[in-house]
Amino acid sequence: MRRYGKHTDEDDIRSRPNRKGNRPRTNIRPKHEDAAEGMVLTVDRGRLTCLVEDRTVMAMKARELGRKAAVVGDRVALVGDLSGNKDTLARIVRIEERTSVLRRTADDDDPFERVVVANADQLAIVTALADPEPRPRLIDRCLVAAYAGGLEPLLVMTKSDLAPPDKLLELYGALDIPYVVTSREELRNEDAADRVREYLAGRVTAFVGHSGVGKTTLVNALVPADLRRTTGHVNAVTGRGRHTTTSALALPLTGAADWVIDTPGVRSFGLAHIDPSRVIHAFPDLEPGTEGCPRACSHDEPDCALDAYVAEGHADPARLYSLRRLLATRDRREGD
Repeated sequence: MRRYGKHTDEDDIRSRPNRKGNRPRTNIRPKHEDAAEGMVLTVDRGRLTCLVEDRTVMAMKARELGRKAAVVGDRVALVGDLSGNKDTLARIVRIEERTSVLRRTADDDDPFERVVVANADQLAIVTALADPEPRPRLIDRCLVAAYAGGLEPLLVMTKSDLAPPDKLLELYGALDIPYVVTSREELRNEDAADRVREYLAGRVTAFVGHSGVGKTTLVNALVPADLRRTTGHVNAVTGRGRHTTTSALALPLTGAADWVIDTPGVRSFGLAHIDPSRVIHAFPDLEPGTEGCPRACSHDEPDCALDAYVAEGHADPARLYSLRRLLATRDRREGD
């Protein structure tokens, strides 16, 4: 065995060659302190369109982020070619901490959680008053997701020219949720759009709703003409809308802090990722009645105090039915 003395020369040192011909790996990663800040506007097949200052930049996720995915609304750090020119590509090296998250699962028995939008301040739940008919159970599910994710809800009722909003207002009036009612004619004349903009000022608002409720039509009335998206119509036979929005997209309004995020229409909104004990928070009209419930009450048992609370006239019985139906159907597909 060869031994080296105190005064070895470089020629005396034998290093083992790297068979792959590349540099040895290291656990030390660059900090990218000079990375530019940006906002994710949309995601399409692994390519992310980001807003960096006043220009849009195409980017991809850096390998060092692993399985952590960026979604629309994320604040990210980017390096590489940030010119925004055609055929250029930057890298997202860091995803900043999120202030809010809107999550959903495909069904209540689907364990795979999908992050739809990040860092939104408000969730606009869009529902048509007719064509298609309102789906209060879906509205309740969106409310649960909003409260669980740290978003403030806003109820937007469309197509008031086809049916009055009285029934829905009676059902959700006790929740003290801000709401706005629009009609198709008003959207053509910009009147309703101006009223909706008042609720969006200084906020990032995610729009969610069942297919065919007029969500994208409403968004198109809010944003500049060159940013408008394709819309569809409701099938006269099935009463269902057609998916015309296939990916979430953040669009700017007039103010620097005013953004709307149009999301694809949904036909179900799974809540498998939400603890059942937190569902009651989406029913503030019923929550005070739980003070008399036994410990670990499921709110669907004989000793539940909510029955007496509703019987005394403190809340609408339909709301208690909605809560219990929501809790009971978390283990199967939401079909309303």
